Amino acid sequence: MHYFSQLYEALDATTRTNAKVEAMAAYLRAAPAEDAAWAVFFLTGRRLTRLISGRTLREWALRLTGLPEWLVIDAHAAVGDSAETVTLLLDEHETAGEGAGLPLHRWLEERILPLRGQAAEHQYAEVTAWWRALPRAERFVLNKLLTGGLRVGVSSLLVVRALAAVSGLPRATISHRLMGDWRPSAAAYRALIAERASVADDRSRPYPFFLASPLERAPAALGSPQDWLVEWKWDGIRAQLIRRRGEIFLWSRGEELITERFPELVAAAARLPDGVALDGEVLAWDAEGVLPFARLQTRIGRDRLTARSLAQAPVIFLAFDLLEENGSDLRPAPLALRRQRLETVLEGMPARLAASPRLEGLDWSELAALRAQARARQVEGLMLKRRDSAYGTGRQRGAWWKWKIDPLSVDAVLVYAQAGSGRRANLFTDYTFAVWRGAELVPIAKAYSGLSDAEILSLDRWIRRHTVERFGPVRQVAPELVFELAFEGISRSPRHKSGLALRFPRIARWRMDKPAAAADRLEHLSALLPDEPPAS
Repeated sequence: MHYFSQLYEALDATTRTNAKVEAMAAYLRAAPAEDAAWAVFFLTGRRLTRLISGRTLREWALRLTGLPEWLVIDAHAAVGDSAETVTLLLDEHETAGEGAGLPLHRWLEERILPLRGQAAEHQYAEVTAWWRALPRAERFVLNKLLTGGLRVGVSSLLVVRALAAVSGLPRATISHRLMGDWRPSAAAYRALIAERASVADDRSRPYPFFLASPLERAPAALGSPQDWLVEWKWDGIRAQLIRRRGEIFLWSRGEELITERFPELVAAAARLPDGVALDGEVLAWDAEGVLPFARLQTRIGRDRLTARSLAQAPVIFLAFDLLEENGSDLRPAPLALRRQRLETVLEGMPARLAASPRLEGLDWSELAALRAQARARQVEGLMLKRRDSAYGTGRQRGAWWKWKIDPLSVDAVLVYAQAGSGRRANLFTDYTFAVWRGAELVPIAKAYSGLSDAEILSLDRWIRRHTVERFGPVRQVAPELVFELAFEGISRSPRHKSGLALRFPRIARWRMDKPAAAADRLEHLSALLPDEPPAS
């Protein structure tokens, strides 16, 4: 625990990517495999499910220290994070003992994880004893682990760089081995950095997804359109469909195994040859073509699939790349060849498995005209992929571009604000916006991004001066400021008072030139709804 907490502090203390990579590599070289496995688990964004709530930790700290309740409440309001609040409140109990030297894996496997399901008094006795034994840095990491909130400020790409430096393996190899349901153990870590892959490697393992970059210039700058494979940019769930050793696996881009959510795709994939991995998109689709993403969401959010839910949101898997054929990795091959083989593999497959249509023989102006039709076609724009490109890892600029349609927008009034978390716990950075319905302002969206640091500070000061009512951590503010919100789509939603939900809302600009009375009305947003009626 001691060395891992030192690594956590080192990563938090710098913004230099090389320094982060060097710190992780130094830790991994020195740590035993059991500890390194857990470190990789957390560094790559995986987390424990919560064992103890933040509120419970605060109550225990109050009970242990005898501090006045108002002080704990105010401290939490100021800090914004329960794990950090409790750590700071317990400073007077800092008496490092034997717990400080216990290895990370033993802390997790012998102490923390066995707490699950134990009686509250037993948990209290154990945790408070640990608090007394640990210095501040380890205590903070412990609290984060208990609440399931441990997040380390590094990207997966930097973790891959560190592991590649330690193992001497190519980054692409490390990225692939980290995919899927990676469980922390000494054996798993040794296999991760081994020179040769084990024959027992997880047969379900997907490949790292290759991501496109936004096209922010005229497409003519890319040269001839004949050098590019052009497709629609579909609005669904990016996924890999894999058939190996007679089993079917469907992985989302978030590395979630979603096979059971789409039984009709599993049935169709049973017709695929063995040793195949397809990259594509799961879409809601009927006889007329693609359906709005909101229809697909009805499948994602259900705990149990029924015949009715399957009928309301029929799906298709549109494949646009072949990553593996006959068990061989095709990613280094040029896209033109991979695409040709993909279409051969999909010949004669059920209708639920199809190749994403190519838009061939068009110049840039004709493609621009098609892009302008994207929203009416329920797609997000166009994808441009170099025909000679290999399938890369992560977001590598130059080979794949997404030429998206311009977002929709609405001018809305700021009505509520709430403090952020972590380093922004002392600033109001979470905002709720509303539009007019008659003489009433109706909340339409929350947004957390889009303002500069200077604008956040200015708005924070304004919120504090113009609060009209408080609801716990939320402040209602005078309805005076207007902001332009950009968003990708809109759908009906009975869960929202407005009856509408915006997809990916973010702040485009602060409309200092516009009074609140001139903000948009609900009718304006309703007019943007797709023609497709709500699912019954």
